[in-house]
Amino acid sequence: MYKENSLAQNRPDPGPMLAPGPSTACLAALLGALLCLPLAAAADAADSLENEPARLHLRGFGTLGLTRSSADGADFVRDLSQPRGTSGGNWSSRVDSVLGLQANWQATDQLEAVVQGVTRYRYDQTYQPELTWAYLKYDPTPSLSLRAGRLGTNFFMLADSRLVGYSYLAVRPSVDYFTSLPFSHVDGVDGSFTFPLGPGLGKVQAFSGRMHGSLALGDQQWQMGGSSMYGGHLDYLQGPWTLRAGYAHLRFGQNLPIDPVVNGLRASGVPSAAAAADALGTQDKDSEFYSLGALYESGPLQAQLMLNRIRQQSAAFQDSRAGTLLAGYRIGQFTPYAGYSWQKSTPKSLTTGLPPGLLNAAVNSILADSRSHQHTVTLGLRWDFRTNMDLKLQYDAVRGSSDSIFPTRRDTPGWNGRTDVISIVTDFIF
Repeated sequence: MYKENSLAQNRPDPGPMLAPGPSTACLAALLGALLCLPLAAAADAADSLENEPARLHLRGFGTLGLTRSSADGADFVRDLSQPRGTSGGNWSSRVDSVLGLQANWQATDQLEAVVQGVTRYRYDQTYQPELTWAYLKYDPTPSLSLRAGRLGTNFFMLADSRLVGYSYLAVRPSVDYFTSLPFSHVDGVDGSFTFPLGPGLGKVQAFSGRMHGSLALGDQQWQMGGSSMYGGHLDYLQGPWTLRAGYAHLRFGQNLPIDPVVNGLRASGVPSAAAAADALGTQDKDSEFYSLGALYESGPLQAQLMLNRIRQQSAAFQDSRAGTLLAGYRIGQFTPYAGYSWQKSTPKSLTTGLPPGLLNAAVNSILADSRSHQHTVTLGLRWDFRTNMDLKLQYDAVRGSSDSIFPTRRDTPGWNGRTDVISIVTDFIF
């Protein structure tokens, strides 16, 4: 998989029209943003580095893909950062296509600057390039590493390389498992320490930061500014095994964009309705993420197992559990793989004390929006047809209850919780 400072490591639309892809202008803007700082520094230091190994490394990654979902009642999406996906048997490029560039500037043996940007379909229905990483890394000792700036959210195993399709065996990270992690970065600090542990190595990492940006909620956007997050994880590496236990605590900085409902409940003058309004609030409410993961890679065989549990303080979100199991076996250039994943939430209820009507219906709709109860069977084939490039064909059979709408977008009363998804993608790094 791709690591935080190296892209060279590898572990192996509306209507019937194709959704638009990233534009040349977007990519050019992204390239300019990535090159400005490191190239200026490179010019200043060119003379002194003449006889030294190159300290500036520019790399890139991308996925060009088409995805088709058979269901009419809801859009299949990669994660909840996407406001629209694919449905009704139409092919779309918006679900998995992404382009990214990364610059690493090794200022000294101990100090490194890393900048990464991507363009992909995002919450505002554009392909506007965004800065996903931008940090300074300082290694005072070989076992201690400190970072400050914009960091990836990697407390879930493999979350740090979610956008780099080449680093994944399958077309995309498990939708069931990663649905509840739509945000990919925080602005803050982290530190990690590696140490001998029995016959292997242990690594502990802790982070703290604040979030920015927005998430799409129907036709509206939920502002994440002011939200804070802290947490960490413990890794154990021994032979072909990598194990991880992670935890993260998120405190939301703003309420959901449901003011008409909340204001109506409070204006009713009924105490239980006012209490329901408070319960639906998210500002200063907490979410806790617990996760366990195991990776195994030996020769042609690779496998992964990950589990998570998420607790929500706000009544607007249901507590949930999820898991994913994926395994593949490489035969020459080809790696057939199969997987199973699932997610299930626990429904919540609120009593408003109001007679049946629009307000009660709106409250029930909000409570139902975060319902998930589904599983997915995955079959796929990866073909590494040339160096740093692959081609993948994947089939996902999503089977859930009709009220499982949290993992989808634009659900309608006709949604029955079932869809068959076919994906064809090519991944590359350069």
